[in-house]
Amino acid sequence: MLIATANVNGIRAAFRRGMGAWLDARQPDVLLLQETRAGEEHLRDHLDPAVWHLAHAEAEAKGRAGVAVASRLPLSAVRVGLGPDGVPTNTGRWVEADLELADGGALTVVSTYVHSGTLDTPSMAEKYAFLELVTARMRELGADGHRAVVAGDVNIAHRSVDLKNWKGNLKAAGCLPAERAYLDTWFDELGWVDLGRRLGGDGPGPYTWWSWRGKAFDNDAGWRIDYQIASPALAPAAVRAEVDRAPSYDARWSDHAPLVVEYAL
Repeated sequence: MLIATANVNGIRAAFRRGMGAWLDARQPDVLLLQETRAGEEHLRDHLDPAVWHLAHAEAEAKGRAGVAVASRLPLSAVRVGLGPDGVPTNTGRWVEADLELADGGALTVVSTYVHSGTLDTPSMAEKYAFLELVTARMRELGADGHRAVVAGDVNIAHRSVDLKNWKGNLKAAGCLPAERAYLDTWFDELGWVDLGRRLGGDGPGPYTWWSWRGKAFDNDAGWRIDYQIASPALAPAAVRAEVDRAPSYDARWSDHAPLVVEYAL
């Protein structure tokens, strides 16, 4: 089974730039999308309902955020958003779906888009509040041998090897010790596994995001902020991880590259 995650930076723009050719060549079984920035009808313009089962969480603010799960396998349940006391919030940043596997088992897949955050602004507090909700949900999802993967744009570089200019970003959002501590909790306390790192080598990189500006892409001055994070029960089934970095700047269809993981399921 191939699962791909990609921040598309606008689904309509991504397909105009060539995402369709990548999708046809890659043929993932599950596609986890972030920053769709569109209504479900726009996703359906590009994801044939005869091929893809779709779960989409559109942001309340039009043209912002948005996450989706597209699966060739049937979805048995869909849950949108995170929030206390059963009241979902952040509806454009979290969607999870239960897939029916060929062996009769189940797999929960999550597409998430964590806030980028800006220092000394309300968006940073929103990021930390969302990370608290994510941590609580991952604690639940990983319990009792449940197979699950949380994937998407986490907007945190876990270690210095996860961004090129780490010295210049030690006090920047995405590299702060308080942000990185959440990933420490996921990996060290809860036992979830960062598949991009486990299967992608010790680093530096491979990076998944490069600014559109300047020569960041040409110089591979990127950040590794897109993840597939497997629950303890799922992690042993992951056998290969690849970042589909575009061959050239003008071949990019997003400022992010897809992260594709193969699972022996």
